[in-house]
Amino acid sequence: MVKILERTSPLVATEMAATAKKRRVGILGGTFNPPHLGHLVIADQVATQLGLDEVRFMPDAEPPHVDRKLAIPAEQRVAMVKAAIADNPLFKLELAEVERGGRSYTYDTMVQLTRAHPENQYYFIIGGDMVAYLPKWYRIEELEKLVQFVGVCRAGYARETPYPVLWVDMPQIGISSTMVREQVRRGQSIRYLVPTLVDLYIKEHLLYRD
Repeated sequence: MVKILERTSPLVATEMAATAKKRRVGILGGTFNPPHLGHLVIADQVATQLGLDEVRFMPDAEPPHVDRKLAIPAEQRVAMVKAAIADNPLFKLELAEVERGGRSYTYDTMVQLTRAHPENQYYFIIGGDMVAYLPKWYRIEELEKLVQFVGVCRAGYARETPYPVLWVDMPQIGISSTMVREQVRRGQSIRYLVPTLVDLYIKEHLLYRD
């Protein structure tokens, strides 16, 4: 079920109606180190509940909030995302941040995408835990004019925010990339935690062993 935050203003609702004819594109950004089934469930639920035309998975080049020593090279993360989304026609790969390189700030990326594709209305998907941090995002006041934020509900996190957020309820899936990496490091199975092709890629390239 989709819920729009009560504090969303009539002006925002009017603007959303005005963009109804645009192509509705979800953006799911992240390090994807590695991509797992939780990422796919989030993308699928948001796409179907909001009626999006597609969801684009956007790997970071150099995420500002992650220790760069912990992230494997972008080309390997991109390869795993490609493998993970290959069987769903709603899912696409967005390489804007990888191709630009350097630290990845959402504002810079969305300026680039909206200028290149004015026909799209972007829905930027974030976890419920990240909503509380929106006031600290780089150039957030300008960013909120470029995208519609979509919050993925998570138990234990409040929905209060000064920003207009569409909330989407979905099954709680306790899978994280950290968990997957730790499973691999311990020599334990990651079957049913990641797509089969991602599991095979990790094994073939001996990732996350150290």
